[in-house]
Amino acid sequence: MTTATLRLAAPTRFERFLQQLALGLSRHVDRRIAARAERREIALDMLREQQARRHDPRAVDHALAQLGLPRR
Repeated sequence: MTTATLRLAAPTRFERFLQQLALGLSRHVDRRIAARAERREIALDMLREQQARRHDPRAVDHALAQLGLPRR
């Protein structure tokens, strides 16, 4: 092999830069995807908790009494 052939096989400085840029972009996208998935899980947990919570029917009457309004 000649020296010219060896230079053609190795990536250029610009190609190495592009590889690093692609790697950094890929990491950034992966972090965003993970953060979005985590926020979605938290929102689903909060929604499940809210839906599972029983509402006290006397709470409305109590709130109306505090405002000085007649009860239902």
